[in-house]
Amino acid sequence: MHLAELNIGRLIAPTDDPRVAEFMDNLDRINGLGKRMPGFVWMMEGSGEPGTGNTEAKIDGDPQFVANLTVWADFPSLRTYVFDTLHARFMNRRAEWFKRMTDQHFVMWPVPVGHKPTLSEALARLEDFKRDGDTPAAFGWTWARANLGETSPDGAPDIA
Repeated sequence: MHLAELNIGRLIAPTDDPRVAEFMDNLDRINGLGKRMPGFVWMMEGSGEPGTGNTEAKIDGDPQFVANLTVWADFPSLRTYVFDTLHARFMNRRAEWFKRMTDQHFVMWPVPVGHKPTLSEALARLEDFKRDGDTPAAFGWTWARANLGETSPDGAPDIA
């Protein structure tokens, strides 16, 4: 099994607005870093136009709602990318570019090797997580740290 993650946010302004320009200008850089990380498997892509990332994948038709959907070989790989790379500096500045989300907006779940989840599938997992809390089928950082550690999402030692 691999590990999928969905993170959604709502930009404070449209993607071409100067208030989010620094974020947009660095999107390819940060996504490119993720793609080069050990354990990276797949990322939901947009049009491929420079500086757009996957901002074209709108949620509920809202152009300011953006989604990041990726698959990783294991939890430690994702954790390292999120917290131990340049990504962390941008994540720590998210309040400059994103509205504060009062609802759960991040979820992880196991996926079969080779599976590329759709945004609809990911949003359904997020709804499961909102409804049921942490379960082996949909979970957040605290559950993952306590239950996955250096193992793959299905609990078996990672051998990939």
